[in-house]
Amino acid sequence: MKRLHRITALALLSASTALADKVVNIGYSGPLSGAAAFYGKDVQSGLDMAIAELNKTGVTVGSEKVTFKLVALDDRYLPNETATNVKRLTSQGIDVIVVPHAGGILTVQPMTTGDPKFLLVAYSSEPKILAGNNPLTFMLPPRYDNYVQPFVATQMKAFGKKLGLIGTTSAYGKQWTEAISAEWTKQGGTVGGNNGVDYNTTVDYSSAVTKALAEKPDVLFIGGPSQPTALVVKAAREQGFKGGFIVMDQAKFEQMDQVVPRSYLDGSVGVLPVKEFAGTQVFVAQYQKLYKKIPTSEAALNYMGMNVIAKAMELAGTTDDPAAIRAKLDAAAKALPQSKTVFKLSGVTAGGHADAAFVVASVKGGQYTRLRLTTTFK
Repeated sequence: MKRLHRITALALLSASTALADKVVNIGYSGPLSGAAAFYGKDVQSGLDMAIAELNKTGVTVGSEKVTFKLVALDDRYLPNETATNVKRLTSQGIDVIVVPHAGGILTVQPMTTGDPKFLLVAYSSEPKILAGNNPLTFMLPPRYDNYVQPFVATQMKAFGKKLGLIGTTSAYGKQWTEAISAEWTKQGGTVGGNNGVDYNTTVDYSSAVTKALAEKPDVLFIGGPSQPTALVVKAAREQGFKGGFIVMDQAKFEQMDQVVPRSYLDGSVGVLPVKEFAGTQVFVAQYQKLYKKIPTSEAALNYMGMNVIAKAMELAGTTDDPAAIRAKLDAAAKALPQSKTVFKLSGVTAGGHADAAFVVASVKGGQYTRLRLTTTFK
């Protein structure tokens, strides 16, 4: 009788296990503390929102029903900690890992093809990410060098030819500073000294702003996470700066105007807020209901990216073969319902880049004027 009961219990356990969904962990290493925490949590919330919807509607890969789970680790925006986190995540058998900053991405990118392999979902607009032709990278945002020319042309025409520099000193910020300086010079302007500071650790930006304004610039290049970028704007306006701002794409107007009066942003150029894009109203409303905050492109693009990854797994018939999943990203993007794309998504390039339409704009009187791009997204 005991043997019969044991056999029956094992049979019930086996049946229960068969009915249970396979859990597919998605790794995440980003800044969840420090000055960039708001930025890192915006990325995380986009992933969380997509995963909750996918789990609710159900996903089948091959013959298995799967449930997604996000395993999020804080790297404090430090590339060495990103590498440590990635090793920890891959040791847990995680095959897809999201990293939302260039320094961390470029540090771990060579690890993707090692043992174990993993698909790196890169949330950064740094062009160097694509330059390596890495076969296991999926880059979400448009590369920032598409913004440089219209930003410079617009601000030089509106304000004058002297540029001051107060960008963040992260790896990503340094590349942006070099690119904007080169384009400013190319278009006939002059560039002042580099007064960049670490936006992740600096609390008071008055000193850096004072040094930059001593050179009497017409335009200031600024940027890093939204909240500290807004504090740079605040310091500049309160010191009497009347010129324009070129705002790095990491900083978002819709978050900056929660920190400073909207009038302080007049004369700025940057990325158009998500809510200003056609067709984003449903996503914006759902996100605000869930998280009680305005969605930025961090949330929107990672929401969209997670949906593409899930669809690619379906098409590839696997959740644990990074190369096979990567090979189906383009087909997955094209098969994605319009309700899940947020931005217009044409596909994923052979180099692993999401071909999503983005818009840049200038601000005047709290209104956004779209800028014409003279180059196409690469």
